[in-house]
Amino acid sequence: MAPVSRTVDPQSADPVITRNLQSSKVPSSRIGRLFHYGGLAAALGYGAASEIIRRSTATSDDSQQGSLMMTEANIKRLVSKLSQMRGAALKLGQFMSIQDTHALPPELDKIFRRVQDSAHYMPDWQMEQVMASALGPSWADSFTSFDRVPFAAASIGQVHNAVLRTSASPSGREERVAIKVQFPNIANSIASDIGYVKLLLTAGQLLPKGLFLDRTIQVMKDELADECDYLREAQFLRRYNSVGLLGQDSRFKIPWVWEGSTDRVLVMEHVDGVSVGELSVSALPQEERNEIAKRIIELCLRELFQFRLMQTDPNWTNFLWNPATQQVSLVDFGATREYTKEFMDGWLRLLQAAASKDRNACAEWSLKLGYLTGKENEIMLNAHVDSVILIATPFSPSTPQPHPFGPGSRWSEITEQIRALIPVMLQHRLTPPPRETYSLNRKLSGAFLLASRLDAVVDTNKLWDDVVDGYQFSG
Repeated sequence: MAPVSRTVDPQSADPVITRNLQSSKVPSSRIGRLFHYGGLAAALGYGAASEIIRRSTATSDDSQQGSLMMTEANIKRLVSKLSQMRGAALKLGQFMSIQDTHALPPELDKIFRRVQDSAHYMPDWQMEQVMASALGPSWADSFTSFDRVPFAAASIGQVHNAVLRTSASPSGREERVAIKVQFPNIANSIASDIGYVKLLLTAGQLLPKGLFLDRTIQVMKDELADECDYLREAQFLRRYNSVGLLGQDSRFKIPWVWEGSTDRVLVMEHVDGVSVGELSVSALPQEERNEIAKRIIELCLRELFQFRLMQTDPNWTNFLWNPATQQVSLVDFGATREYTKEFMDGWLRLLQAAASKDRNACAEWSLKLGYLTGKENEIMLNAHVDSVILIATPFSPSTPQPHPFGPGSRWSEITEQIRALIPVMLQHRLTPPPRETYSLNRKLSGAFLLASRLDAVVDTNKLWDDVVDGYQFSG
């Protein structure tokens, strides 16, 4: 993990532990990015050669039989470079790091976990160029104050605190805002970056065949392209804030969007709160932790079966808890996805079959949705059906309620059972999962993981009935 320090969370008045941000120029030209990836490949090759020499001179007790490429030194090189490059490189690390760790070799998992913890931001002159290009050379006139050092940095941009001037504010008074500033030329570098990263990942032949890397990368490329469009994100912020979705649900807070936002700079209302993944939230009273987990799981179900619109990034920093107002604030909508009625009808049928433990119906709907080809061997078929039934356990009528998620609970046992099935499915899988399920499963798994982290107890069966009972199937 990156070095930490005690500071004041810009979304909270309380001191919390945060990562130290580092400033480094974002390579913006295609040639410049190619140069960096080429240098990384050469450095990794040098590291592997050094490891060969080290092993040839080591005693039998000291020599290691692990990967020549994924040594500790090379892992550090990869983390450092991916963090500097940002964009698709860093996004792939984040994308893979929130998948189940048992699906990846431990060397790659170590890289992706460290990348997830890394944080670099643009030097001031580069940030100034982006702001001037997006909002005009007089952009600063719209703000009475602007913190030039960001409080957060991620794969495609960084976030600054600022205060809107009265003349620019939608309320007619000064308003605190958070400003997302996209790294330069990130959107145009997606395809080439992913090609470079794919070469690095496949060079060591460490990824299991069942991951279907080509499909995973294509899905990630499409998602990243969407996330680079901040006007698209602004539209989803407004939709979630509408009466038909969460606009009148006082349990949630959705920030408003400044009309002067562009596709590369997004200005939104500052909201108070602390990330639901912080230790301070895990130390809250049991009833409060139960309520947070309940809301996140309920939100997932409503997004799926009522909105057919889901913010699919389960990163805990996207969900802030405000103890004063008892609200969950949603602050990042770049990864929002829409689902067709046809797909959601089928996916709900599958989940209902799994909750009822109807193995034949699980196999039938899995085939219709594209999880299976119909030519799988019995090992794969049983592993797939078992995994779906296990995932649906919280919503099963036979599951005792309220359902505990914490350490030592039945859910902990279920999680271990699912993890044990992953290598089996990776070995025998004949087709990649439906592309819709990459983001959907990520969010649902993230909600359950949060409930586990909070040691929460939730009546998941009631949540299921409240949301699903009113679902209208087509035809």
